[in-house]
Amino acid sequence: MTTTRVETIRPIAREEVESLAATEYRRVADQLRRLGPDDWSQPTACPLWDVRAMAAHSAGMMATFTGYGAMFRTMRAASKEAKRSGGPRVDGLTATQVAERADATTDDLIAEIDRLGPVAARWRATRPALMRRMPMKEEVGGVPETWRMGYLLETILTRDPWMHRVDVADATGAEVELTAEHDGRIVADVVAEWARRHGQAFVLELTGPGPLQVVYQQGTDGEHVAIDALEFCRILSGRATGAGLLTQEVPF
Repeated sequence: MTTTRVETIRPIAREEVESLAATEYRRVADQLRRLGPDDWSQPTACPLWDVRAMAAHSAGMMATFTGYGAMFRTMRAASKEAKRSGGPRVDGLTATQVAERADATTDDLIAEIDRLGPVAARWRATRPALMRRMPMKEEVGGVPETWRMGYLLETILTRDPWMHRVDVADATGAEVELTAEHDGRIVADVVAEWARRHGQAFVLELTGPGPLQVVYQQGTDGEHVAIDALEFCRILSGRATGAGLLTQEVPF
């Protein structure tokens, strides 16, 4: 494999957002369509969710970002739930999304994702600069951070369903559709952010599924890490434990 220097990985540009998001949402629905009746009740890497609840969250997250009315309504409900439970607002948001779809059938959830995926992808990609510059408070690895709304819209809201596709595959044995053009682009962006966050020299050899097999390098004479690409993302997202440079979390 050829080696990719991390500094050559360009950030996800605004013109890529809609295509990446629409493709990811379509793959979420396609994966769910292939599940058997028993798959929906399987536990996932997210302790509070089985596969059905994870699908409800994915549908709810799409619905949240299809318009200002939907976003503000859901955020108000999330704040109310967070205040009630004493947890962070993001947990209140996901709990609200799942609760609102408690009576939906699995076919209903798939149909909602089919319907809202293109709408959410378009809406996220076309938000004005003023909104994209808005600050928002989050935590990564227990450390408070200030993000720009554009980071959420362009990056996190595509990484999130991508990681959940991996979760569903782990829970059920379902196929994870992977291509270098789509999934390789998402993983490369994760690698670049991971590299920026820890700032150390390294050679990262991603193994596993063919489309994700790439060697990345930053600096010289750094730590050598050889790991399955999906396991790399599981560790960085907090789903598994890593050592050395793999202790640096990346938000998903």
